[in-house]
Amino acid sequence: MAKDSMINAASLAFAEAYPREDAVLAEARQRATVVGVAPIGASGGATISFLAAAIGAKAVVEIGTGTGVSGLWVLRATPDAVLTSVDLEAEHQRHAREVFSLAGIPPQRFRLIAGAALDVMSRLADGNYDLAFLDGDKVEYAEYLDEAVRLVRPGGLICFDNALWHDRVADPAQRDPETSAIRDLLQRVSDDDGLRAIVLPVGDGLLAVQKIA
Repeated sequence: MAKDSMINAASLAFAEAYPREDAVLAEARQRATVVGVAPIGASGGATISFLAAAIGAKAVVEIGTGTGVSGLWVLRATPDAVLTSVDLEAEHQRHAREVFSLAGIPPQRFRLIAGAALDVMSRLADGNYDLAFLDGDKVEYAEYLDEAVRLVRPGGLICFDNALWHDRVADPAQRDPETSAIRDLLQRVSDDDGLRAIVLPVGDGLLAVQKIA
């Protein structure tokens, strides 16, 4: 019988460092540091890009453009896809637009919308997207789920970053609004027979949800 053991910290660190990022992604991360946003890590970006490619995504919606780190991972993995990305900060999106240009991504492949996530999502078309990637206000995650289920086609994917929220979700003593909201999201997804889901321990945790019907 194989020894039953959890992956240790060294193996997790190895897995986190495994995805390679080029100079353009390094530039995007440097810009994120300058403007004070925390983009998805390399392992999370690689996971999102893998999932997007695996389902042949043609239309992707993203909440939380930042400086384009996650968007670039997705756009490179899906050469025929169009990304619709929403962020409150137009200045962040200026950086993302420049990053996409540096990477040689044609402007017709992305649409950057500055505005409040829920306001913009409410105006997007039902069932029009293959993948939704959500990395905005954690307190609004349950509402993002409601909108994303409407926006994504049957068989499509809905992914939430920070699903483990700095190791706080697994600690019952942590009851801050963000942690509680993520716990509520996880419970809702688990209870919904129309969804199947998995929590992946990459980066700060990634919740990957498939809309069954």
